[in-house]
Amino acid sequence: MRRFIVSCLALGMCILVACKSSNDTAEKETVEVHQNPTSVIETDRNKPLFEKSFEPIHTTSKKKLEQYYTKDELEYTPKYEVAGQKKKRSVPLGQTLLEDKQDESNGPLKNHRLVAYYGTPQSENMGILGEYEPEEMMAKLKKQTKAYSDLDPERPAIPTIELIATVAQRTPGKEGLYITPPNKKVIERYSKLAKENNAILMLDVQLGRADVMHAVKEIAPFLKEEHVHLAIDTEYSVDEGQIPGEDLGHVDGADVQEAVEYVDKLVKQHNLPDKMVLVHQFGNGIVQNKEEIKPTQHVQVPLNYDGFGDAAIKLNAYGTIVKDQPIQYGGFKVFHKNDKPVLQPKDVLKLDPSPAIVNYQ
Repeated sequence: MRRFIVSCLALGMCILVACKSSNDTAEKETVEVHQNPTSVIETDRNKPLFEKSFEPIHTTSKKKLEQYYTKDELEYTPKYEVAGQKKKRSVPLGQTLLEDKQDESNGPLKNHRLVAYYGTPQSENMGILGEYEPEEMMAKLKKQTKAYSDLDPERPAIPTIELIATVAQRTPGKEGLYITPPNKKVIERYSKLAKENNAILMLDVQLGRADVMHAVKEIAPFLKEEHVHLAIDTEYSVDEGQIPGEDLGHVDGADVQEAVEYVDKLVKQHNLPDKMVLVHQFGNGIVQNKEEIKPTQHVQVPLNYDGFGDAAIKLNAYGTIVKDQPIQYGGFKVFHKNDKPVLQPKDVLKLDPSPAIVNYQ
């Protein structure tokens, strides 16, 4: 099989803030409502204060997902995913949770699918967010999201903005970390856009020579917002003497897990809805010690396959990286300018397991 390398320099605080109880064993804690300093409510600390922070795109279609596929497609994994073999599916067509995996959270992937547009408005070469003005992008995103809801109405899709918050670069920068730090104004603009449209915002960090937690803590104030989640771009994490975009990076699973547990702690400390940490990977060896990465009670962990190019190779790589090296959920990236051919929603949902996240770049 020929190998291909991705070269896609993939680029309001909380209204309610939990106040920690002085009694560590207390069942409840006080939460102040900042919009009205005189009003105070009590909440069960084990239950998210917000039932949900998004609204999926619903459909009027009465047709079920399995009605779009043949008997063979329902029974067998797509042949390109298993190198031409005839192999029974690991999970039923449409199921997003990987075989033998559990989800103890109430995160957005449990009953929904995410459809994301990826990029940064600071560059038109790094994804869809740089190609359109925010409002036009959001209209297109909703249309794309509806296509997945129409196909699979039992798992309505949520429009998601995946904004590159920390951008890897080929020059050292002020701190010598080979990254452009987060732009607060840009994040606030897209956070507001997502919130106004009942969408999810995912903040993507490219690491350069920074460690995972350095990048995560840079955007931690935004992760305290109920509709904001985290994505980690692993291929740009390079060692001393290496340059992102020129040298292929890698991340250790233990470092990713530290970020997962950090986000889990944010959820509990600030009484937030359950969250997710998306891990991007396009080739073997980029995420090392993957067995160290585990979802928690409050954090879902999807693994997103990121390769571009020949569709058959992409399908096979998804099987190798996502299904054969499972974490919890799968994700699949579609490059609307670079894939040959560009897979349609029906092709994407046929994967085994069906991606819980589909992102477009």
